[in-house]
Formats: sequence, C-alpha cells, structure tokens
Amino acid sequence: MTKDWRSDLSLKLEDFIDTFVVQGAGAMDVCDAIQKDIDRLRDAYNRDPDPADDQSDDRVEEPSNDWPASEA
Repeated sequence: MTKDWRSDLSLKLEDFIDTFVVQGAGAMDVCDAIQKDIDRLRDAYNRDPDPADDQSDDRVEEPSNDWPASEA
C-alpha cells in the first residue's frame, strides 16, 4: 500500500465534513463529533481487533418445539 491512501482519506474527510457544514452544522462541531467516534472505534478495535474472528463455526440449532402447547 502506498501513501496515496492518506491523501485520498484526507480529501474524503474534507468532503464528508463539508456535507454536514452545508446542512448547517459547524465545522468544528463536526470535527469534534468525528473525533469522539474515532476514539470510540479505536477503543472497540483495541478490545476486539477482528470481530469476524468471534463467529462460531458451530451450526446454529433450531429451537426445540417440545413445549406443551406444541402438541396441540
């Protein structure tokens, strides 16, 4: 991967922020909100770097129908 992704990211962030500024939000408010979400996502990533790895390979069993009303 090259450093080009960083410049692409920067342009997309500017466009993203502008989207909300055009709708009436303050640029600094949008930046603060993004920073809070980035911090939250960073914490989540530190706790569980790849949530997809948590998927069980076990087959999901269907619920049983052995409750009394099922015999009617």
